[in-house]
Order: sequence, then C-alpha cells, then structure tokens
Amino acid sequence: MAATTRRFCLYLIKPSHYDDDGYVIQWWKSPIPSNSLAAVYGLAQDCIDRQALGPDTEIDVHAMDETNTEVHIDRIARDIEAANIGMVMLVGVQSNQFPRALDIARPLRARGIQVGIGGFHVSGVISMLNGEDARFREAQAMGISLFAGEAEGRLQDVLRDANNGALKPLYNFMNDLPGIEDTPVPFMPAGHVGKTAYNLTSFDAGRGCPYQCSFCTIINVQGRKSRRRSPDDIEKIVRANLAQGVYRFFITDDNFARNKDWEPIMDRLIHMREVEKLHFNFIIQVDTLCHKIEHFVEKCARAGVKRVFIGLENVNPANLMGAKKKQNKITEYRTMLLAWKAHHVITYAGYILGFSGDTPERIMHDIDVIKRELPVDILEFFFLTPLPGSEDHQKLHRAGVDMDPDLNKYDLNHMTTAHPIMSRAQWEGIYAHAWERYYTREHVETIMRRAIASGIAASNILFLVTWFVGSVQIEGVHPLEGGGVRLKFRHARRPELGLEHPLLFYPRYWSETALKLMAWARLYLRFGMIYRRVEKDPNKLAYTDVAMTPVSAHEEDLEMFQSADAQEWLNKEKRLERIRHGVSEPANPT
Repeated sequence: MAATTRRFCLYLIKPSHYDDDGYVIQWWKSPIPSNSLAAVYGLAQDCIDRQALGPDTEIDVHAMDETNTEVHIDRIARDIEAANIGMVMLVGVQSNQFPRALDIARPLRARGIQVGIGGFHVSGVISMLNGEDARFREAQAMGISLFAGEAEGRLQDVLRDANNGALKPLYNFMNDLPGIEDTPVPFMPAGHVGKTAYNLTSFDAGRGCPYQCSFCTIINVQGRKSRRRSPDDIEKIVRANLAQGVYRFFITDDNFARNKDWEPIMDRLIHMREVEKLHFNFIIQVDTLCHKIEHFVEKCARAGVKRVFIGLENVNPANLMGAKKKQNKITEYRTMLLAWKAHHVITYAGYILGFSGDTPERIMHDIDVIKRELPVDILEFFFLTPLPGSEDHQKLHRAGVDMDPDLNKYDLNHMTTAHPIMSRAQWEGIYAHAWERYYTREHVETIMRRAIASGIAASNILFLVTWFVGSVQIEGVHPLEGGGVRLKFRHARRPELGLEHPLLFYPRYWSETALKLMAWARLYLRFGMIYRRVEKDPNKLAYTDVAMTPVSAHEEDLEMFQSADAQEWLNKEKRLERIRHGVSEPANPT
C-alpha cells in the first residue's frame, strides 16, 4: 500500500438555530441526537475504509453537533487550510437551522473553504417549490454546494468533487431515493453520544411514510414508499454501540409501525435481550393505529421499547380530516394508549394548536377532555406550522399568503402565519397557556398515579414532567430543544443583531444561569413532593379513573364524542362500517 501523502479534512456539522435573543441554542447536555449526523458519519467512515479518494489521501473526519458543541469557525478554517484540501458539510439542516447554517458558511466561503449544505430544507424546497426560496438563492450566490436527497451511494462522489476543487452547485437526487438495506449504518463515537442528556444515540430503521398529512415534510422528502434496513443492519448498529458502552437508542423512523420489516427486526432484538441477556432500550415513533397490528405493541415492549411518541395531533375529527390525517380515528385513541400502558411503556403525544376551526375556548376544552379521558403521559404542544417541504407551505406559497420570512422561526414553537379566527395575541397566548393547563399539579399527580398503576416507575414521570415544564417556563424553548444547562457564547449570535459588550453579556449570562438553576431546583422539588405523596399511598396500585377503565361498548358516552364535529364523524364512520358489511341503511322515520 502506498504511503499516505495528502490529508483531506472533512468537517460534518449539524447546526443548531437561534433563540429569540439571537443566541445559538446550545447545552452542556443536549436532547435528541441527530440521526442525519450519525448517518453521514457512518458513510464517511465507509469512504475511509474503502480509500474513496485513493490510497495516497487520508480522509480526516470531524463530527460536531452544535446543540452541545461550540463551533469555532476560525479553527475549522485553519485546519482545512493547513491540509490544503477539504470541505465543511452542514448536514441534516432543517428549515429553522438554515439561517444559522448560512452564518457558519459565510466566513468559511470568504476564506475559500468549500461548503455544502444538505438536509430537510434543501430537499423540501427542491421537492415542493422547485428551489423557489430566498435563502436557497442566497446560499447559491455564496457558492455553497446544495445537496437534495440522501447520501447513500453518493457521498464518495461529492468527496471526490471536493478533492478536485470542483463541487457542483447542486446535487439533486430527489427523484432517485436509494435503498438503505446493507448500506453503511449510522454511527457516532461514544464521546459524542456522551454529550446527550440520556447518553442516547439514534438511527433510522427505515424511511418514508404511506400517509398524506398536509403539514408533514417526511412524505415529500423521504417519500411514501417504505425503505428499510435489514434485521442484520439493526443488530450491527446495536452491537457496535453496546461495544462502546452505549445502550439507549432513538429509532428516528417517522412511523416505525409502517416499517414493513418491523417484526423481524423486533424478533432479532427480542432474541438479543431474552436469550443473550443483553441490556438496551429504545424510543420509537408510531401512529395511532399501531395497536391494531397483531403483536406489534407486545413485541416492541419485549424488544426494549420504553417510550413511544405518538402523533395524536388533535381530538377534533374535523381538524384531523382538514390536515389529511384520516388515519387518526379518535375512537381508537383510548384502546391504543391502554395497550401501551398494559406493557409499561411511557407515551408521549404531539398535539397541534391552530387548525382552522380552533378557538382559545375550544382548545382549552379539548385539553381538559384529554386530561380526563385519555391515559396519555406526556403531552407536547406545537403551533400548526407551514414547514417548507410540506403541502401546507406549498399551497400558501403559491397562493401568495403571508408567511414569516425568517426561517429561524419555523421550529413549531413560533407563529409563522396568520390564523383565520384567532388574532396573533390569542394564538400565542393559548399556546403558552396550553402547557399550564395540562401540567397542573393535580394532573401531574394523576399522570404519576396512572403510571404506578400501570407498572411504570413514577420517577421517570417526575423527570420528564420537570424537563417539559421547565424547558417551556424556564428556558423558553420547546422541550424537544431543551437540554441540561444552557450554554451561550458571545460570538455565537445572529450577525444582524450585533455583538454585545462583554461587560453586559457575561454578568447577565452568569446571573441568568444561576437564577435558572434555582428555578429548576424549585420545579423539581414541587413535583417531587407530589411524587413522594403518591409513592407513599398504600393503595397506589389500585388507582383507576375514567381514562384507565377498559374500553367498553359505551365509549361514545365520553365527552370526547359529544361535539358536533365528533358526532358527525361518528355517524359517517357508522355508515361506512355498514357499507363494508353489506348492511342497508336504516329507514327514515315517517
């Protein structure tokens, strides 16, 4: 083998985005890890193993997740300049992260460093708007190479172009999504994984979703056809991580229940846990009909699924139909949630605020109904947001409807377009109030009591409730962006807002940090007192309420089904059911 004479310096950076004061959202311990970063890192390692740039060129890879790592742009530039060749890839860039990605790229391009950006924003804009986006054009004008689609089978071509100093302005593979079975698997070294709150890593077992939700970008970026990794691939991922002491995983499939190989994958994991006695666990995402797949919930639990995220989205059938989320049937919600409860799995549910028929009063009423009648553990709220890459955004764009031009706000935590009924003040106010309405002391106690009665450790609920409430009320960010101990760096601020003077920035940051830590401690103690009271209750295992009772023939007596929209939907479902079974319509009374 020829001696290595050249070093190609490759930086893979997953950018964060800015908070309302213009500072990059960063943490000592960050929340959900980036599967995109892990996927591209795994592909880059494969390129190293295959000597994709030739035997005389060493590929030197550095991976950085900005949610837990400070990005020193000048150091990166000097490192690449010292190697004489290399590039920076900003990977997995979502719409709200695109402004930050451009701010990282701008000084690098000024020094002649090659930069590429890929991820959901680029792919979504290509897929749904044919590249019609102001920030997209700004990136192209800066000489940034844009990548639409997925990198499996393509990364080595990009690296070769960069090695020759000839990156293309656009790599567009949106019409040629690759198979991912037997391709290099996502992987991150333990040192990177250790920067997450749970020592949690991520991977995708499959891509694509068969449904047509109008607010979703997945179906337009990853397609509606199921593409998946093999059980061998999944076993390889788990074993590689166990070997480095990592045993918590987030499977990032938007809907694992529609992965056509879910069962052989779960069977493989069950064997590893029950026969080989290996210790690991998972968080997954599923739809509201997953429980109707035979053995799905049971096998997920046996395979180590401890938490599951469910796109509940709403309890109003009219809202669900308007968003093309026809697969969500409110008559199945309790059955589904009780199925996960029976297998001791914590449930998270997403809930969208701002459908066309929503009013503050209706939203508050529906949250109260959920608290009484649905045994969901953690409920998280989102603004209905026209994300670039979604059908909603495409329609508003083509109709010329005003949408906020600042992509940084497209994080589901900010209002980005007008509501047909509610004013800005009403919509923003009801979003803030929704968290308070659900996470009252009384309902936190109810969640803990339901957990204990279902065989779930209430200590886990204590931690999660504290995390979710504190992220919103103390840190001012969505819980999915929350983390442990907020970091702020004076130079990591939106350029248009300018640098603050050190004598202003540092005293405020340290005093703010101290006050926040005290607020976190008070919040934990407040919920901790509830936890201790519940744990000491001698009858805690016998707890029950309306939400915990078995599903019966009288479900339609619940308040959830009493609204005009729910009644209309129920009548329609009954007519369809009669048609499916060949039963004639009852005669109208005379």
